[in-house]
Amino acid sequence: MTLTSDEIKEILPHRYPFLLVDRITDCIPGEEATGRKCVTANEMHFCGHFPQKQIMPGVLIIEALAQTGAVAILSQEENKGKLALFAGIKNARFKKQVIPGDVLELNCKIIKRRGQIGVGECKAFVDGQLAVSAELTFAIE
Repeated sequence: MTLTSDEIKEILPHRYPFLLVDRITDCIPGEEATGRKCVTANEMHFCGHFPQKQIMPGVLIIEALAQTGAVAILSQEENKGKLALFAGIKNARFKKQVIPGDVLELNCKIIKRRGQIGVGECKAFVDGQLAVSAELTFAIE
């Protein structure tokens, strides 16, 4: 399953400037999603986050990964119309700076699920190189 930004907005409540996934390139509801974020120089956070050397904030990459995982979990029929909220971040590692012109390839695999709580193993790549990895815990509300 692939999704455009308009279709993503039917699943997630996020809107500009905080919708951080441009496209879902593959999704298995309840299991895994892969998405894409095209990083551009005119994004608002670049005005104040290292304005002399534009680097995408790591927390926004984590948020893009969380939104990718949220698409996977909220695409399940029983979760449609619900929210996926952050419940924890574990083992976050930042390996590569992300700058304007980069395309983030985002992947989140749901590795644990118990009731309304779950864990996603998430990775973001730029040009095939690992940029960020983290284990994200979510709660469905």
